[in-house]
Amino acid sequence: MSENTSQHISDVSLLITHFNRSESLQRLLSTFKKFDVSFDEIVVSDGGSNAEHIKSVKALQEQFGFTLLTTEVNLGLGNSINVGQDAVKTPYILYIQEDFVPKAAFVNALKDGLSIIKTESEWDIVRFYSFPWSPFPYLKDYKKGFSEMKFSLWPWYISHIKFFVYSDHPHLKRKTYPEKFGRYLETRNGDVTEMSMCRTFLKKKGRGLYFADCKSLFEHDNPEEEPGLFRPEKLRTQKLAEIAPLHWMYLKFKMLKETVSYVLSK
Repeated sequence: MSENTSQHISDVSLLITHFNRSESLQRLLSTFKKFDVSFDEIVVSDGGSNAEHIKSVKALQEQFGFTLLTTEVNLGLGNSINVGQDAVKTPYILYIQEDFVPKAAFVNALKDGLSIIKTESEWDIVRFYSFPWSPFPYLKDYKKGFSEMKFSLWPWYISHIKFFVYSDHPHLKRKTYPEKFGRYLETRNGDVTEMSMCRTFLKKKGRGLYFADCKSLFEHDNPEEEPGLFRPEKLRTQKLAEIAPLHWMYLKFKMLKETVSYVLSK
């Protein structure tokens, strides 16, 4: 991509983790190209996709000129992120999984978030998305559309979502992130990897910003041809939501469970 564009984001590598969703990867890359957005480099870390998808990804590599990292077997999301972060050459990393679609408003939010993290050392992560049904619950207004995510073990912070100050959703961080928080847990279960980093982030006193109107920045799209990970717990939660007393009890159980897990974690 040419650097002679007003939408070039300097000092930033776009890191994309990919697994068997080459059409989604193409959509993500094409959307940035449509917005005339470029980065110092793009790194695609593939987690052991099948031969058909690898063939498609290599064709995309010729078209978009990214660095492709591959592995023979699926070692999990944590491995893909670790390998990708190791390969990045710029001071900052914009991390996006392949099944997200940026919207036009994201460009300015990214520039503002980058300006903040460059000039204010207290911020370890800048988040740009959460699922519409689980926004981060405890926010303190900051500036430029961002809010600080607040975490506390006090029981009146009753939502279990408070433990997700860190998230695998699209975010910006420094390349030096592993020096403070360590490497990602390498396991085949991506949810376990994410929760491990969530707890580490809090234990290490990480601080993060969250774009409050994140639904204006990204769409999370899993077409039928490339479906997302099936999560039985999500299905159970949706069913429980139809029965208010049971849903209330379930959420309290989740909060208690996550609190105990956090306190007992190293």
